[in-house]
Amino acid sequence: MTEETRNSLDGRAEAVVQAGRIGELHQHWHGAETAAYSPAFQLPPVMQSFENRVDEQHRIRRAVENHRPDLGPLVVTLTGIGGIGKTALGFHVAHSLVEQYPDGVLYVDLDDLRRDGVVELSDAVGDLLGGLRVAAGSLERSFRSRTKQLWQHTRGKRLLVIIDNARFGTEVLPLLPASGGSLVIVTSQGTLYDLDGAAAVEVPVGPLADAAAVRLLRNLVDDPRLSEEPDAAAGLARGCGGLPAALLVAGRWVRKYRRRSLSRLVVELTAELHGRGIPVVEAVWDAAYTGLLPETARLYRLLPQIPGPWIEEAVAAVLLGCEPVQAGDALEELESAGLLEGRSDGWRMHDLLRGHAERRASQEDADGADRRRARRALIGWLRRQAARADRVVAGPRMTFGDIPAPEAGEALDVRFAGRPEAFGWLESHRSALYGAVRLAFDDGLYEDAWALCEPLWTHFLDHPHYADVTDAFRTGVAAADRAEHLHAMVRMRCQLARPLWEQGLFEEAAEHIQHALNAADTLGDSPLDRRLLASTVEFRGLLKSETADWSGAAADFEESRAVHAEIFNEYGVLVQTYLLGRTVLRGGRNEDAVDILREAHGMAITQDRERMAARSGFELGRALRLTGRPEEAGPLFDAALLSAQTRGAHADEVRILEELAMLADEGGEARAASEHRAAARRIADLHGVLAPDDQNS
Repeated sequence: MTEETRNSLDGRAEAVVQAGRIGELHQHWHGAETAAYSPAFQLPPVMQSFENRVDEQHRIRRAVENHRPDLGPLVVTLTGIGGIGKTALGFHVAHSLVEQYPDGVLYVDLDDLRRDGVVELSDAVGDLLGGLRVAAGSLERSFRSRTKQLWQHTRGKRLLVIIDNARFGTEVLPLLPASGGSLVIVTSQGTLYDLDGAAAVEVPVGPLADAAAVRLLRNLVDDPRLSEEPDAAAGLARGCGGLPAALLVAGRWVRKYRRRSLSRLVVELTAELHGRGIPVVEAVWDAAYTGLLPETARLYRLLPQIPGPWIEEAVAAVLLGCEPVQAGDALEELESAGLLEGRSDGWRMHDLLRGHAERRASQEDADGADRRRARRALIGWLRRQAARADRVVAGPRMTFGDIPAPEAGEALDVRFAGRPEAFGWLESHRSALYGAVRLAFDDGLYEDAWALCEPLWTHFLDHPHYADVTDAFRTGVAAADRAEHLHAMVRMRCQLARPLWEQGLFEEAAEHIQHALNAADTLGDSPLDRRLLASTVEFRGLLKSETADWSGAAADFEESRAVHAEIFNEYGVLVQTYLLGRTVLRGGRNEDAVDILREAHGMAITQDRERMAARSGFELGRALRLTGRPEEAGPLFDAALLSAQTRGAHADEVRILEELAMLADEGGEARAASEHRAAARRIADLHGVLAPDDQNS
């Protein structure tokens, strides 16, 4: 939806609310969103250099033609060694078949989500749902619920899904769409024996034949020597083992030395093979590497230190300790040499080349000093940018890690125009940030390790990647303990407790909160110390709420509220009053809840806290409805709905519309109730939000 459209709808929505015709609001808003919806298309541009694979393409098309939708989605697995061209084949086939799958093309690389060999499948499902336009705030927390979201959002659709770098069938099965009319292309280095129940067809992908490999070289390099010296061209292709990843580097290397004969170049590579006992593929990469400028070669050796798949100019500049323009030149030289793959949003290094870069680094940086220096600089830069982004996204809040001073001035600082850009940076760099926590800890940079967890908390609240955040926060706890930083020891344990209880690990969450409370008891009486204590008590209350201990939770929120009042923290008092009222309501004390939530709602309005006003207003509306005061509840629901729609909080919209439906039922307005429920279902279907009935099934 464009900003102009949204602004127009905002004005229309306000007029509708003022006129008391809230039932029209969702029709105008979501009508525009439906009209603006376009299918996802997560494919790179068509490659001009793709060669051969005719037999494999024929097998895939034949499987598509013969597939019976009643057997579920068709799963085509492309199997073969790394660098053989499986992903390129999958993209090529997807481009050729895209017209048959009008509901969108999705892509997920499981290696991007793999930690210590294990994929967090909840995150993979979340990535697919994101491709289907499900807002991050609407993603369900548990893996089971997210899987149901995926089923709901893919039923009856014809989708093409590419799942890259799977190792087991069990990694693939939860990612399959619900529609039998969909096609799933999976790449793997081995046969997936455990695709139980799936309509699967395996297509092995072997090395390119010599003739096809030579043709690919010619496509990659417009060089007459490849035609003038066919025997040398065939020898070079054979030496690359039919691997497209090696042929790309060989082609770029040949192009660099235009004055030498191709035969001479191949002889030099053969001498490497016999003299050093290394494969020609390794010799090709060594030859490309030795032709680099010194700083470019150094960057190549340092790139494997980046704890994420994507490479960008600023990160390269941090590794080298240079200006961005110099780093950009080095990256372009690496791309020209075929040692990096250029993408629209940066560069990427193939795993085979990453291994080669690590081997060269071990040879030329034997004591690892340059790599340690680069890691330290990169960790410091990531910590600084993440802390700056956190401040833009969350505003001033209780944190204990300082924003580090820039080691090379502010030239490498990311510019955040506003909250969307800052949050987008946190999301796009999440793999690097989570990886940096572990890197910092392993290098003994304990303060950096726990301080990196503070902005990751802000990211986690809207993007709960549970495997990553649990591992990072566990590391943060250990780092705070090693650093003997009392405030961090308390805060990290509270932050870890939440993802634990959201995954049902209540006992472990309770242990961490108890340890945090024990440590908090040794804090002083400064306002910051008191505020941290109040926050820790609040976390204990939230955990008790998760286990339906309403009276215990209410006592904790009252205790926390009293501490906030003692230090004159008005917003803290507001939040605890809201949590207390919500808890009392859930515990069945409806009349008491009305009084408490009315107080919280009034404070939110006085403090100009729009989001909290909407949240407290919604809960107050529920309490009023349950105590037989529908005339007071209705306007509160209307205002909450408008706020949810303005924020794009689709899960909130569904809940509010369900409350409006119940309010209409109780007032004998069956038609209005039906319209509200239909609107809730429409939003749930459009944005992949589970309706209440689905969540409980």
